[in-house]
Amino acid sequence: MADFQPGELEMADKTAHAQMATVTMQYRDPANADLMFEWTHLNGRDPATITWLAQQDHVPELVRQALVTMETRPRYEPIEDGVLLNLRAPALVPGDDQDALVSIRMWLTQHRAITVSMRDSEVMAAVIDRFNAGRHSDPGDLVACFATLISERLDNQIAELGDTLDDLELGMESAPLYLHRHKVSEIRSQSIEFHRFVLPQYHALERFSVAGPDWLDDDDVLQLRNAADRFARMGEELEAIRERSALMREELTDRRSELMDTRALLISIVALIFLPLTFLTGLLGMNVDGIPYAHAPWAFWGVVSFCLIVSLAMAYYFKRTRWTRG
Repeated sequence: MADFQPGELEMADKTAHAQMATVTMQYRDPANADLMFEWTHLNGRDPATITWLAQQDHVPELVRQALVTMETRPRYEPIEDGVLLNLRAPALVPGDDQDALVSIRMWLTQHRAITVSMRDSEVMAAVIDRFNAGRHSDPGDLVACFATLISERLDNQIAELGDTLDDLELGMESAPLYLHRHKVSEIRSQSIEFHRFVLPQYHALERFSVAGPDWLDDDDVLQLRNAADRFARMGEELEAIRERSALMREELTDRRSELMDTRALLISIVALIFLPLTFLTGLLGMNVDGIPYAHAPWAFWGVVSFCLIVSLAMAYYFKRTRWTRG
């Protein structure tokens, strides 16, 4: 990587609009003024982007379509004298789209890079700042910076998912079941969403570092391999989180079933206790002549005492036979 000297970075064109601006930046090697690296970042939602790409004769038609397509996944594809690389980064505003990760599409040649994003990402501002500081003198530096920052941000988010799942496991006995089920389902959904892109991103970076172009230097290869290794580890962590959340959900479902069975058993016991009492009171409550002791002054309290004795006897029997414990 060439050393950056003040004044050698040129902002050729810039339309200010936060990260989603259309920005063209140029870096000139202080040792050789003829060597220049130019990076253009485009807002994929701006209709002018398609027009601008159509005017770039050096960009193959297949690459133009890939840069502005709506659905993408991480991929590495050498095309003619360049490389088409798609990566995914954490969104700057989570929840503004159905995908948790923002697509960053790149067309890389030896002295030029074109990137397109449909949404703001957490890493774009940091990459632009590093370019402005003269730390990227070629496309390899740019990709290595993207891969390193993305892996750092994603690693933190995935670690938080694992920590949250640990807390849920520790508090499973005390917290309400419905709260745990909701949180576990949310974590499992997030892990599946991340897993969709983390493993393909690992394969893309691994291929790029192994079979990349000649202008990729050894330092860039090392950084790309480190980022790919981190993505591989994150993929394994996401697999573990998904399996753990599935097991927790099964355990919560079993606990919920046991709770419902216990409550149903309690209701059955109460019903069994009152069944003979209901029969007795219904029999004595018939409006016909001939009911024994119908006019005896002690008859009411005698029936109440008998019902109480029967209830206590049945409750003692159920407790003695451990019905209340399932």
